[in-house]
Amino acid sequence: MVLGIVIASIISLAIGGVASYFITEKVLEKKLGNAKNIAEKTLKDAEEKASTIKKEAILEAKEEALKIKTDSENENKERRAEIQKMESRILEKEEALDRKNDALDKKVQMIDDAKQEIETRKQEIETKKQELEEMKQNVSKELEKVAGLTKEEAKKQVVDSIIDDARKEAGNIVRDIENEAREEGESKARDIITLAIQKCATDQTADVTVTTVSLPTDEMKGRIIGREGRNIRAIENATGVDLIIDDTPDAVTLSSFDPIRREVARLTLEKLITDGRIHPARVEDIVEKVKKDIEKTIKEAGENASFEAGVFNLHPELIKILGRLKYRTSYGQNVLKHSLETSYIAGLLAGELGANVAIAKRGGLLHDIGKALDFEMEGTHVSIGVEVAKKYKESPEVIHCIEAHHGGVEYKSIEAILVQVADAISSSRPGARRESLDAYVKRLEKLEQIANSFKGVESSFAIQAGREIRIAVKPEEVDDASMYVLANEIARKIESELEYPGQIKVNIIRETRASDIAS
Repeated sequence: MVLGIVIASIISLAIGGVASYFITEKVLEKKLGNAKNIAEKTLKDAEEKASTIKKEAILEAKEEALKIKTDSENENKERRAEIQKMESRILEKEEALDRKNDALDKKVQMIDDAKQEIETRKQEIETKKQELEEMKQNVSKELEKVAGLTKEEAKKQVVDSIIDDARKEAGNIVRDIENEAREEGESKARDIITLAIQKCATDQTADVTVTTVSLPTDEMKGRIIGREGRNIRAIENATGVDLIIDDTPDAVTLSSFDPIRREVARLTLEKLITDGRIHPARVEDIVEKVKKDIEKTIKEAGENASFEAGVFNLHPELIKILGRLKYRTSYGQNVLKHSLETSYIAGLLAGELGANVAIAKRGGLLHDIGKALDFEMEGTHVSIGVEVAKKYKESPEVIHCIEAHHGGVEYKSIEAILVQVADAISSSRPGARRESLDAYVKRLEKLEQIANSFKGVESSFAIQAGREIRIAVKPEEVDDASMYVLANEIARKIESELEYPGQIKVNIIRETRASDIAS
């Protein structure tokens, strides 16, 4: 029973499997047919699309080819046009070159003709030159016969005549230049110098070689002299100053070439008189104290001068030497005040002219520094000043100002010239200096000698304290034009041979007189 069921089941499964197979095969056949249909349709669509794309591509290619062809034709047209233009230009240039070549050939021919003509003319000129030379020689011989002069003598007369004409012409030129310079420069120079003097002019008063000390009574003279003159000898030995006790009432005179010694003696004597105790030991104590006070005063004077002038960073020893100028005089002018004044003026002039103000002021302040030591060292105050400035490391520019302020060397800077000018202004302005009578007379005599040494001068007179010289010339030897040349030559000789403060004006007078007698 069971077996039958199993068999029945197997049979049923077999039948079901067979039926399922047939059914599946049918379904697959149907799907396969559908797939073929789809594939055929897709293939057909693809072929149609490919055909369309192909047609479009062919169409686009044709359009592109047409465009390229059109562009090429246009480009070819443009190039042909440009080539035609270039050919036209080339033809024009060739024609122009042909014309130029023709013209050049003509010019070459003309040059050749001109050369031939020049050569011909040259030969003619040489021939005429020879003829003229022969004529010249003949004329010279005839002139020598007529004039009674040789060729060299005639030449000398001609040269002398030319020199005279040149001197006259030079005189006229000098006169014109001087007039122009005066008109343009005199006013400006006067303004600058006047401004400088106005800003710094000071009074100048100083002792020369003696100092007077007032006494309370004449009895004090005996106490100063002391027993057997021991007190006066002690004072003179300690100070190096001569005491002159004469009949002058209530006064004692101190005499010495060294102003510092005189100052030490003066202060010593005043302290002894005030103290009342006068004896040799006291004299020595007072002198030592006064010397220390003087050294302090000298240092303060140098510092004050440096500060007033606006010149700083001076070496301490240089400040002390500068302060010693407080007791130094030159022609009655206090040298320290003169140095300050020179520094002011040089600085003001430098400011007006755009020069280095600091160098000008420093050079002006130190230009006479050598006068503080010329009692102790040999040499001029200029050489001593240069040596001292070098010793204390002053700049080369300042040293040159010191070295050149009397014109001993050639000027290398405008500041050196300004220091020299400021020194002359300070020294020569009214009231600044005193001059000994002998030196004054000698200077005026030398001035007249220089003027009288020139040819054509009839007489000369130094006037206005030697600041002007008037010269009368012989009218038959010096004409109007030569007067200017003569004035210039005399002024230059005065500058080279004479030392003087300020300026000297050279005035030349030419006068022609005619007279007759009526009878």
